[in-house]
Amino acid sequence: MVNKIFMFAAIIGVPLSIIGSLMHLPSIMMFIIYCLTIIALSSFMGRATESLAIVAGPRIGGLLNATFGNAVELIIAIFALQQGLTEVVLASLTGSVLGNLLLVAGLSFFIGGVKYKRQHYNVFDARHNSGLLMFAVIVAFVIPEVFSISMTDRETQSLSIGISAILILLYVAALFFKLVTHRGVYQTEGENKHAHEETPEWSVKKSIAILAIATLAVAYVSEHLVHTFEVVAESFGWSELFIGIIIVAIVGNAAEHASAVVMAYKNKMDIAVEIAIGSTLQVAMFVAPVLVIISLFFPTPLSLVFTLPELVSMAASVLLMVIISNDGETNWFEGATLLAAYVIMGIGFYLL
Repeated sequence: MVNKIFMFAAIIGVPLSIIGSLMHLPSIMMFIIYCLTIIALSSFMGRATESLAIVAGPRIGGLLNATFGNAVELIIAIFALQQGLTEVVLASLTGSVLGNLLLVAGLSFFIGGVKYKRQHYNVFDARHNSGLLMFAVIVAFVIPEVFSISMTDRETQSLSIGISAILILLYVAALFFKLVTHRGVYQTEGENKHAHEETPEWSVKKSIAILAIATLAVAYVSEHLVHTFEVVAESFGWSELFIGIIIVAIVGNAAEHASAVVMAYKNKMDIAVEIAIGSTLQVAMFVAPVLVIISLFFPTPLSLVFTLPELVSMAASVLLMVIISNDGETNWFEGATLLAAYVIMGIGFYLL
C-alpha cells in the first residue's frame, strides 16, 4: 500500500514539477511539490538499494544506499553553490550529520526496539566507525574553525582544500580496509544468516536502472527546489540555517530514512546501522570535501568553517552515538534518546 502511494506521488509529482517550473507557479506551492516528489523518488532508490543489499550483503548494500541517498543531497548542494548559498550548503551538511546520527538511527532503534526487546549488530564495525566519526566530524570540522580565527580568507580556503584532500584519501582507504583487506575478518556469527532466504524485489539490472532514472529525476527537481528557498524563508520566517539543517537534510536523505527504518523493523540492524553511520561518514569524508573542491569553479568558494552552534551540535551528536552504539546492541529507549536530542537541536536552530 505504501509503495503504491509513493509510486502515485512520483508519477504525479514529476510532471507537476516540470509544469510548475515552466509556468512559474507560486514558490511556496512548488516548494511543497518538489519536496514530496523527491521523497517519493527516494523511496524507489531505497527499494532498489535494498534489492542490491540482499545480493551484495549488508556492508555493500548499506554503502550503496548511503551513496545514492547522498547523491540527492550532493545534487541539491551543487545547485545551491551555483546560487552562492554557501550557508545553506554548510547547514545541509550539518543537517545530514544530525539527521543520520539522531533522526535516522533514532527512528531505526526506536521502531526496531518496539518490535524486538534487544537488537544486535556488528560491534567491531560500530567501534571502527566510531573512530572515523570522531576524526571526520570533531577533528576535520573543528580544526578549520579554530585556525580560521588567525587566518585570512585565502589561507582558510587553502586549509579547507588541504583537509578536503586528506578526508577523501582517508575515506577511500577506509572503504579499501572494510571491503578488501579486512572484509569478513570481523564478521559476527550469523551476520548474513537470513540472506539466502530472501529474494530481492528487483533484479540487479533493474535496480541499477531504477537508481539511475530516479537520480536523474531528482537532479531536475532539486535544481528547481533550490530556487524556492529564499521565498519560502521570507514567507515562513525561517532562516537559511534552519532550511539547510532541517528541511534540505530531511528531503535530501529521505532514501536513507526510509531504508534504515525498514531494515530495523525487519531486524536487520547491521544494514540499518551501516546506512545511518556509513551515510554520516560519507557526508563528512567525501561529500563535504568534494563540494569544497567543486566550489572552486563557482564565484563563491566554500570553506569548511561552520558556525559554533553547528559544530557543537555535530560534536554532541557524534559523542552520543559513539556512547550508545559501542556495545553492539540497542533498544527502543536508546532510540528515544537520540530522537529527543534531535528535537532539542531542531528547536534551537528554529529559534536561532
